[in-house]
Amino acid sequence: MHKIFSFNKKAVLFLGMMIGFGTCSAMAQMEFGVRAGASMDPDQFHFGGHAITEPLMENFTFRPNLEIGVGNDVTAITVNFEFAYQIPFPKQQFSIYVGAGPALNIYRFGDSFPQSDDWDTGGGFNIMFGIEHRNGLMGELKVGTIDSPEVKFTVGYTFR
Repeated sequence: MHKIFSFNKKAVLFLGMMIGFGTCSAMAQMEFGVRAGASMDPDQFHFGGHAITEPLMENFTFRPNLEIGVGNDVTAITVNFEFAYQIPFPKQQFSIYVGAGPALNIYRFGDSFPQSDDWDTGGGFNIMFGIEHRNGLMGELKVGTIDSPEVKFTVGYTFR
């Protein structure tokens, strides 16, 4: 289950290419935000940032995010390449969204950073449900498969 850190270099290169290809055309119209919450399996507190592109199609956006999880003697770095479909409510200040996407998960075990070579890198897939206010406040529930955390509860704010 544990892999040597050199594999992470390939994963980071792949990650950079995916973000670059996925956001080139919409880079000028992106909104950015912060997020924090809790996950289960591993049981952790996580924090990070996210971006939301202008709609790629009607109500359909690309929402990449980076989260760092700490706790349970594990440090997790998760990079999520998620797409979401927004369902607005007429004459309301909020909307809901549903989405899914692949994830890159990097785990470091133990507490001897940076000397430890006890790393594991794997892919995952997430399915999410969220609610967001027009002014930027959001809440999200995410269910992960493969190497992603099983469940994440997240709150955040998108700067608009």
